Amino acid sequence: MSKAEKIQIKLPPYLKLIAVLFGIVLVVIVMKQAKSVLVPILIAGFLAILISPFTSWMEKKGIPSALACISSLIGLLVILSAVIYFFYNQIIGFAGDLDGLERRFGELVGQINDFITANFEGAVPISMDNIKDVLFQQLSDNVNTLTQGIIATAGTVTMIFIIPVYIFLFLYFRSFLIEFVKKAFSEKYEDKVNHGITKVKGVVQNYIKGAFIVICILAVLNSIALYSLGIKHALLFAVFAAFLNVIPFLGPFLGATFPILFALLTKDSLWYPFGVFLAFYVIQLFESNLFTPKIVGSKVSMNPLMTIIALFIGNYIWGLAGMILFIPGIAILKVIFDEIDGMEAYGFLLGAVKSKSPDSNMNTAADKVIKKIKNIKKKR
Repeated sequence: MSKAEKIQIKLPPYLKLIAVLFGIVLVVIVMKQAKSVLVPILIAGFLAILISPFTSWMEKKGIPSALACISSLIGLLVILSAVIYFFYNQIIGFAGDLDGLERRFGELVGQINDFITANFEGAVPISMDNIKDVLFQQLSDNVNTLTQGIIATAGTVTMIFIIPVYIFLFLYFRSFLIEFVKKAFSEKYEDKVNHGITKVKGVVQNYIKGAFIVICILAVLNSIALYSLGIKHALLFAVFAAFLNVIPFLGPFLGATFPILFALLTKDSLWYPFGVFLAFYVIQLFESNLFTPKIVGSKVSMNPLMTIIALFIGNYIWGLAGMILFIPGIAILKVIFDEIDGMEAYGFLLGAVKSKSPDSNMNTAADKVIKKIKNIKKKR
């Protein structure tokens, strides 16, 4: 055997499959164990990419890089603090109405039992006392824990120190990190690497900015709908439902469930919960067909199958944080796969499904006919 010859080892297909599955399991285990490290880094990275254009704009105006990074970080922290303070005050106000909700719930249970006794002979009325006690005890405990936990969470090292420090470092060393990514690949891939970096930045910025704009629009529309129906704590339910919309499929359902149940417990007519359901349904139709496609754009769009799988995997690995982070993460993976030779199929799998409309089919058929006519003319 000459030196020029290379030894090639071909593994059987089942061994390759075992190796791939082992690699996937190993990655999942590492991600679960390193949650406290990876989640802050990813959150900080996404937020740093979001505010990096503002930092670059200040640097172009002659502001020193460190000062521009600090100013951008302070502006971001002010916005996040305002959101946390808003929910803290709203939840405290909502906690004061739990006693009234408990009484109303007891009345509804009594009406249901009276209906069962009067219309179903021999039927045993449903005993909901224990369920009622457990339900409202859990709700009260969770609200108190949440109101106290917001400050406790904000006081943790992760929230007030590590993530802001990560954001500042990502902003300050963003050129250095981009240069590292370029040097990690050979010069012949320089154009693809530059294109990939630009697309990744665009995907993250489009997703976060678009999601924020959609949240603001939904908060306004939800508030108008709930205030029009006279639902108490309308602003809390409206903004909370708007934020839950970040979680595809499951978020809008949960966001509409809370005000519907609240209307059912606090209003004397069933038309109010039905009105809340109808209003949220119409708003969700506009969101899914108009707001998100036009504002967020198609760069972050994925097919429903991959979105649901990403939600379940994200929830299994990192919980709620994983459900939120995995959506832009999968979109970034799609961009990377599209830029790597041989991985385009995986990018296609993650992308949105383009349905062929009758018009497009007619156009395709018309193009084929025109091509045939041109070929006949050329032969003549």
